[in-house]
Amino acid sequence: MSARIADYGVRVGRLKPGELDKITDVPGVTVGHATIADARHRTGVTVILPCEDNVFLRKMTAAGFVLNGFGKTQGLVQVGELGTLETPIALTNTLNVGLVSDALASYTVRRCERDGAQALSVNPVVGECNDARLNAIADRPVREKHVLAAIQSASRDFAEGCVGAGAGTVCHGLKGGIGSASRLLPLGGKTYTLGVLVQSNHGTLEELTVRGRRVGEEILRARRKRAGEPPCDQGSIMIVLATDLPLDSRQLGRVLRRCTAGLARCGSYFGHGSGDVMIGFTTENRVPHNATEAVLTRRVLAEPLLELPFRAAADATEEAVLNSLVAAQETVAPDGTVYESLAKYL
Repeated sequence: MSARIADYGVRVGRLKPGELDKITDVPGVTVGHATIADARHRTGVTVILPCEDNVFLRKMTAAGFVLNGFGKTQGLVQVGELGTLETPIALTNTLNVGLVSDALASYTVRRCERDGAQALSVNPVVGECNDARLNAIADRPVREKHVLAAIQSASRDFAEGCVGAGAGTVCHGLKGGIGSASRLLPLGGKTYTLGVLVQSNHGTLEELTVRGRRVGEEILRARRKRAGEPPCDQGSIMIVLATDLPLDSRQLGRVLRRCTAGLARCGSYFGHGSGDVMIGFTTENRVPHNATEAVLTRRVLAEPLLELPFRAAADATEEAVLNSLVAAQETVAPDGTVYESLAKYL
């Protein structure tokens, strides 16, 4: 497996991580990738499956938060209105959102048919980052077969770095990619889990910070401030948060907003050209597609106890971004630009 930030003695926060220190520490959650790497393309798709059963028939309580909207995410309007998630979440490149969305719709329709149900209206959720610096993005190479391959390969212990939707991303002037982290939350006599997965493609090198250390400035000095560094914070980041905490959609939205603290600690200031988008769900409060009861009941966490999830969201996001930078491998762009791994400087 690829290196992670903890391998370099960097510990983020005081809360304990889960077994794998990944989003898949949340019971039932799995992640799969399909990577396209050839002479013209470095791109792909990453799919987060929130459960093993049919999420369309038993929807997840969910929320979204857009910090800066320079992005092309699909599906967040309905998530915001209804507070539910009814498909897996897919991440890909900017120009492949439509094709990946269509693949998710087809997958959901077929899954419902196998389960003896009909899906006559489907809200696929797809996020994106623009990987055009390393990928011939106009070719739109990600197809339905890649989405299905990612779903079929989904597992708990998934790869990070230059895989799937992270194959062609650039983060803080270095090679970005997929990164993840988790935190355990002891609340009310029970231990819950909160996990984060990022597709990192944002930031500027001079602002990169690792636990208060201005690593980006050190790298620029080592390079003698060579020309061609990104002039501003741009390129986007997708953040997916999963938990088994008993939260409603409004509370999930509050937790999601704290992911921004983790981004800021790494040196992002959410620039004009960066699409900073967050999607979250809980596996606890499922919503039946065809409810027979007139009134549905659910458990929710007492509001003052959200302090711990807030901290966990910030810490897991920070660590996930750093993991994406460390796990990524050095990559040479078509124009000759070398995007190094953060691991080289740690």
